[in-house]
Amino acid sequence: MFLDFTALLPQQRYKLLTATVVPRPIALVSTISPDGVVNAAPFSFFNVFSEDPALAILGLESRRDTGTIKDTTRNIIESGELVINLADRHMASEMAACAADLGPDRSELDFAGLTATPSHIVAPPGIAEAPIRFECRLFEMRQITPLRHLCIAEILALHARPGLVDAATLHVDASAYMPVGRLHGTEYCETQDRFNLTVPQPGS
Repeated sequence: MFLDFTALLPQQRYKLLTATVVPRPIALVSTISPDGVVNAAPFSFFNVFSEDPALAILGLESRRDTGTIKDTTRNIIESGELVINLADRHMASEMAACAADLGPDRSELDFAGLTATPSHIVAPPGIAEAPIRFECRLFEMRQITPLRHLCIAEILALHARPGLVDAATLHVDASAYMPVGRLHGTEYCETQDRFNLTVPQPGS
C-alpha cells in the first residue's frame, strides 16, 4: 500500500500517524494562568530533543471549532514557564481526566483529583503524583499553522519520586519506573515488557 499524504485530509493523516508512531510518551503539562489557575493537559505529540541544551518539544493544537489557542498554549506564551509531568500506571486514569474540556477558570488538577506541588525554579506547580517532572522555561514558540504551535522548552530541573534515581550514579531504576505510552484513540500501553539489544561492532 502506498499513501500520498498530500492527497489525504488532516484527520486521515492524524489517524495514520497516531496509530503507527507508537508508543508515544505522554507529557502531562502543568501551567498557571495570570489569574493563578493551575491548568494541566496531556500531550502525546511530545519528546525530548537534545541534552545540550536540554530541550523538550511539544505539539500544541488550537481548538478546531473556533481556532483559538487552548489554555496550555496561552499560559506558556504569557508566562514563559511550564512543568512537564510524566505519567505512570498508578496515575493513568487521572492523567486522562486532565484532557477534559474545562473552562479556563477551572483547574484540571481538582477535577482529576491530583495534587499540585511547588516547583523550585518556575512558578507553575508540578504534580505530586507524577514519578518524574521537569521544570521548564520556554525556549521558543513557533506557530506552524493557524491550528498548530510547536513549543520548544528548556528543561531546567528534574524531580523524581524517591527510589527512582540513584543520586550517585544518576541511574534510573527501570523496575520501579512504569511510565505509560499513548497508542491510538483510547488505547495506552505499559513499558514493562523489555528486552536488550547490543550494537554489533564492524569486524566482530
